[in-house]
Amino acid sequence: MIAVDCNGADRGPAEVAAGAAIAAKEGARTILFGPADELRQAVSDAPAGMIEVVDAPVSIAKSADPASAARANPDASIVQAAKAVAAGGAQALVCGGGTGAALAAGLFNIKRARGIHRPALALALPVPGRPVTLLDVGANAQARAEHLEQFAFMGAALARTVLGVEHPRVGLLSNGEEAERGSPLIQEAHARLRARVDAGADTFKLIGNVEGGDLVSGVADVIVTDGLTGNIALKTMEGVSQTMLRAIRDAATSSVKAKLGGVLLRPALGGLREEIDPEAQGGAYLLGLRRLGVVPHGGFHRRGFAQAILRARRGAREDLIGRTHAALEQAGALRRAPVSAQIASLPQNDA
Repeated sequence: MIAVDCNGADRGPAEVAAGAAIAAKEGARTILFGPADELRQAVSDAPAGMIEVVDAPVSIAKSADPASAARANPDASIVQAAKAVAAGGAQALVCGGGTGAALAAGLFNIKRARGIHRPALALALPVPGRPVTLLDVGANAQARAEHLEQFAFMGAALARTVLGVEHPRVGLLSNGEEAERGSPLIQEAHARLRARVDAGADTFKLIGNVEGGDLVSGVADVIVTDGLTGNIALKTMEGVSQTMLRAIRDAATSSVKAKLGGVLLRPALGGLREEIDPEAQGGAYLLGLRRLGVVPHGGFHRRGFAQAILRARRGAREDLIGRTHAALEQAGALRRAPVSAQIASLPQNDA
């Protein structure tokens, strides 16, 4: 069962619900949170028994202060969806819009996993050929070096468990390949990761700094950055890919000869479009909570939301969170409790 917040999407709750109806036809069971009448109408053609609707018309997706809104509005759709996951009524969360609201509701209700500094949004970029996992793409506008260090291990674990990359190549997004390039944050994170590798960590291969062009060059399997930079890079890539697809379509219909050529190229171009279409990816994994979250783009159509639900179901079935956390623990990449806290937790013997 997947809990879905239907509020906040650019095309309205009904579009998210229509995506759930598509996913239901592929066997995905969901609980939809949003305006009940609108949702029920949108899923009227779904298979019986696959979709449950909870009336939750209150939305905090556009709140300027998601943390305060999540605390002050326990009846909000995203809060109710997160509570359903926390209580075990659903195995994963899908948020139809509002990354900040999803993160706040997840942290307050599902809770951060043991040893995790900060949750991160990780997305397999729609790059032809071999996908590149980019994180963080929006969960943390600000980050510290130890956060980026852990993101590297989280991304590598995701690449192994989901994409089957045995020994992922990890890079830090910077403005130059040299170790001394980049902001103080990137430099410190680079030094910390290099020290890990030099000390014998073999979870991944650190290739150092990579530049913006390397997001699509295939030089790295995982690229790590803060959420602000990652989100800008992601939105830029999505915008360029959509612009290029429109330009190709316009060129293929610009004349009779072009139309004839377009007919010949249509099968190949159709495959390319599917490969680079952001909606085909279903959205980003929200990692670092005790249960899995998937955050699709608020501008998706129903097909994209269906893919997000199917991705969440697949990740829950494959225990993505458990496997990723186990990989982090094995690598020694989890945050350790303070020594004082460890001592306090020890049993006390009376003298």
